[in-house]
Formats: sequence, C-alpha cells, structure tokens
Amino acid sequence: MKLLKAQEVIIDEVIKILKKDGIIIYPTETLYGIGVKYDNRELLRRVFEIKKRPTEKVFPLIVNLSHLDLLVTQIPPIAEKLIGQYWPGPLTLLLPARDDLPIEITMNKKVAVRMPGESFALELIKKSPFPITATSANISGLPPASDIEEIIKYFKDFKNNLLIIDGGRLKGAPSTILDTTVFPPKIIRQGALNIDLSSYCENF
Repeated sequence: MKLLKAQEVIIDEVIKILKKDGIIIYPTETLYGIGVKYDNRELLRRVFEIKKRPTEKVFPLIVNLSHLDLLVTQIPPIAEKLIGQYWPGPLTLLLPARDDLPIEITMNKKVAVRMPGESFALELIKKSPFPITATSANISGLPPASDIEEIIKYFKDFKNNLLIIDGGRLKGAPSTILDTTVFPPKIIRQGALNIDLSSYCENF
C-alpha cells in the first residue's frame, strides 16, 4: 500500500500503474473510488473480492467522451442532452452496452458511466486512454469512504499493489444515477443532482 497526496501525483504515472495491473483508490468530487482498467477481468474480480461485493452488483466507470465508443452501442438523444448539460459532474448514466464488455461492468446489457466533476478523477480521466472503474471505496454494506482514515480502516490488510491518492475529506454525496436506456429515463439513485426530467422529456 502506498499513500500520496493528490497534489504530489503525476497523472501519467498513475495511468502507467493502471496499465500494469495496478489498483488505485482516488478522490472524485463526491466520494473516493476504487480504480482499475475497465477491461482487466482479473483485477475486476479482485476488486469484488477486496470489497466483499456481491457479483451481481456491477462496477460503474468514469470516462471522457472519447471513451464512449469503447463501451456503448448508441447514445440515446436524451442522454446526449443530459451529457451536454451535466458532464463533467455527479451524474451517472446507464447506456446500452457493447456485447464485448466484461460482465463485471455490465448488467442487462447496460453500462454505467459518468464524467466526474472538478477533481483529481476528472484530471485523471481526461488523460487516460481507457475508462476506469469508479466503484465506491468501501467494504460492501459499509458507508462509502469520504476521507483517508476510513479508507485505511477498510483496506489496511490489503497486501497487493495499491496506490491511495489522498484528496482530503470529500463531500460525501454520491452521484445521481439515471437509466437512459428507457423512456422516460428512470431515476435509479437520487444523489448529488436533482434533475427535473419532465423538462427533458417534453421535446422527445
């Protein structure tokens, strides 16, 4: 386990770690997330193990717009409008998933993605050539971590290569999740954003 302050981190080095089968814990604008390369199935399964997370609960991803072609078959028009309005920001969208994605990041042919708001995570994903998992940094069933003390408590016994990036205490409100594969979009989780979906649906 290695701990670095966010301001000390060289993002290109973090990307190299992810390419070489590394696991990171990093700050978003909401909570801390656990990050691995989106298509590394061995590490995806490892994250399930360290979180003690049921395998039916898949991992969301952080992305930049260039990554969407790697993940989705299409972007519904209402999703395009929401992306234009709320990304970067605390809005996760369920989109139609490509068939060749790992099962650890898809459910019912859907993939959950967001472009995080102003944070270390945003700077990381702007530079990353691939999507990165953004599952909350906690043991399943326990509260998501919003500071480093909680992270160390959760993962102090983790022996593998782990880089923890300290961004201080975070806001603690999770992202809002919308399923845009259905119409009207369905609120899966009410989080940091309150969105009046009726104003988006009336023109479709």
